[in-house]
Amino acid sequence: MSKVFKIIPTTQQYDWGKQGRQSKVFQLAVSSQIPSFQQLDESKPYAELWMGTHPTSPSHVSTDASSSVKLSEHLKKHPELIGNAVSAKFPDGKEGNLPFLFKVLSIQKALSIQTHPDKPTAEKLHAERPDIYKDPNHKPELALALTPFRALCGFQPLPNIAHNLQNTPELAALIPSSILDAFLQASGSHWDGAALEAKQALRDLFAAIMTVPKEEVTKQVRKLVERYQATSDAIEKEMVLRLNEQFPDDIGILCVFLLNHVTLQPGEAIFLGAGEPHAYVDGDIIECMANSDNVIRAGLTPKLIDVPNLVSGLTYVPGEPGRHKVTPSSFPESSQSSASTLYDPPIPEFSVVQVKLKGSQESHPAVPGPSIVVVVQGQGTVKWEGDRLEIKNGDVFFIGADTGVEFASTGGDELVMYRAYVVA
Repeated sequence: MSKVFKIIPTTQQYDWGKQGRQSKVFQLAVSSQIPSFQQLDESKPYAELWMGTHPTSPSHVSTDASSSVKLSEHLKKHPELIGNAVSAKFPDGKEGNLPFLFKVLSIQKALSIQTHPDKPTAEKLHAERPDIYKDPNHKPELALALTPFRALCGFQPLPNIAHNLQNTPELAALIPSSILDAFLQASGSHWDGAALEAKQALRDLFAAIMTVPKEEVTKQVRKLVERYQATSDAIEKEMVLRLNEQFPDDIGILCVFLLNHVTLQPGEAIFLGAGEPHAYVDGDIIECMANSDNVIRAGLTPKLIDVPNLVSGLTYVPGEPGRHKVTPSSFPESSQSSASTLYDPPIPEFSVVQVKLKGSQESHPAVPGPSIVVVVQGQGTVKWEGDRLEIKNGDVFFIGADTGVEFASTGGDELVMYRAYVVA
């Protein structure tokens, strides 16, 4: 039984994905030479590559040329690959399930205005609506840019939102005067964003906007779009017009004035905990999250909109966009090498390492938990305990717990990989 082996990921075709060869997901899937991926349709969008054990779309392990088993089944038979410490901390590991879900996303069209529930809320929603909320787990997530990437995430500072309200009459017209006045007073007072009064004012404002009757939203969004198309130098103009083209007259367009605008360059990352409102707008990213598929949506989507649960589940913590960014460090911590970069969010389920090698090699010490690695560029080898595996662009492979490895690049191109792992 090998401690390092290739796995078969899955692809997801959502309409917000990039089309055909424009999609990094499509490129990786075709490059992997997995037989089932050779029939992908270049005329369709490919939004996500899933790597993990989530039951919605689990990865598999080949048993021979024509058959395979679920990764979770293989890990259940070989629990040493997950490790005793991880299985003890995350009991689902005893069933062969990883505590994280690893993805590549290729985004052409904005994803929904959404949030992810905390663990108690996820358990409640799953019990009430298992058809919509697929599992009882929370979903904190890391987004790491492969290409320039844009997103809306977290509430802007209160004075910024107040400025937007005062300069966007179409938005202000949708808010009852008592709620608007209370918010403007809170934004200009001595209260900071953490004060209960400020949080309540922000919650009342957001709830008022998200529950406006559809006909009123349509009327004001059309007035706003007409004004922006005629003349405007507002910094929100491009985003408003883009979102309206994708989702005409949608309430989610107005979140442009409430949420922070974040742009990441390749190698930069953000982390979003439970209760943080966000919407990914465009770009290609590596994404890692707790092993969950729970999303509460409120706009910019053809899927179920659940405004009551979204409004009740947000943290209402305003602040600058930089608070979501993850500061990378070296991996391992004692290493002076620049080949491996660690992104370590403040949760126990996962960390992510970026590895870049060109004509060189890099050793990773054994970690007491499982890993999944995706190769996004180049080719090379991975060695462990006297064994080796040839790897190339599009390959996805598993590294068992307590297994030290050595990566090496071969050929002329840079070898670029992303490794998700957990340490109990």
